[in-house]
Amino acid sequence: MISKRAKYAIKAMKALTQAYGNGPVLIARIAEQEHIPQKFLEGILLELRNHGLLQSQKGKGGGYMLRVEPDRITLAQLVRIIDGPIAPTPCVSLHFYTRCDDCDSEETCKIRPIMLRVRDANLAVYEKTTLQMLVDGIKEPTMLVPV
Repeated sequence: MISKRAKYAIKAMKALTQAYGNGPVLIARIAEQEHIPQKFLEGILLELRNHGLLQSQKGKGGGYMLRVEPDRITLAQLVRIIDGPIAPTPCVSLHFYTRCDDCDSEETCKIRPIMLRVRDANLAVYEKTTLQMLVDGIKEPTMLVPV
């Protein structure tokens, strides 16, 4: 499950995608439109800016806007920035692998193969879904992965 922070990040980025090309958007507007507490949103947007996905403009007419085209930003990127690993257990993470403390052997573990399938199913959706697709409501049949 993704965190509330990751969900808010996706909602905020969706709002910025809808405004893409029209200049900066005030944090207060995004917070109100997406029902996100403004103080919470400020930290999220700052983190996304620090990762190069957003740019900010100060002063009158200021706010946040996408630095990267919305068809080049995936949900996987957002979730990893905000939450870290997408994998349900550390031993199946592609980018944040660590051996499970309570596991004697990954080769004989009965849980790991299932967690690999869960990870792969989630990644198939997260990595193939861009912000632009989210805004456009595009549903790709190739996203569906048999479990």
